[in-house]
Amino acid sequence: MELVLDAAAELVVEQGVGGLSTRAIAARAGVPVASIYQYFTGRDAIVLALVHRDTAEMDARVAEAVTGLQHPDVRSVVEATMRAFVSVYHQRPGFVVIWWRSRTNAAVKDFCREHNRRVAAMLHGFAVEAGLLRPDTPVRDVELAVEVGDRVFELAFEHDLHGEESLIARGVDLVSGYLERFAV
Repeated sequence: MELVLDAAAELVVEQGVGGLSTRAIAARAGVPVASIYQYFTGRDAIVLALVHRDTAEMDARVAEAVTGLQHPDVRSVVEATMRAFVSVYHQRPGFVVIWWRSRTNAAVKDFCREHNRRVAAMLHGFAVEAGLLRPDTPVRDVELAVEVGDRVFELAFEHDLHGEESLIARGVDLVSGYLERFAV
């Protein structure tokens, strides 16, 4: 299955999601087309599986980055989180193309929005428990910060698979400044 996902990710980067087909994926992976259908119902299911794989990696990197902070404050948590995401985008450019440049698959869109809510809830819990945010800070305000970060990444990666560093840095400032309003 990883071989199929890796082949699909390469093709997405080269041709975009619109150019992706199970036949092309099978050819790139060196497997019969029929074998793909043992695991996936079609192209959209493969794209969604890529997103699941890549967001799981993002979650692991974020958790590692945030829990590894020696003296966390709101800004360091925001920066660690956003930089963890960027590190996965650099490693998994297929996700950049799927999420930041395509957003045509409703299942992917719904999954990523729900993922943003989960990330916000996790960060909210961490920040409140660490004494960084006031306990009465609504999770919805952290969700807003995550969605703003999402838009920053969309703009930063719009034309460059490596991301426009100056936009990412300004995005860290923007999200940090907003969340510092709720700091203890």
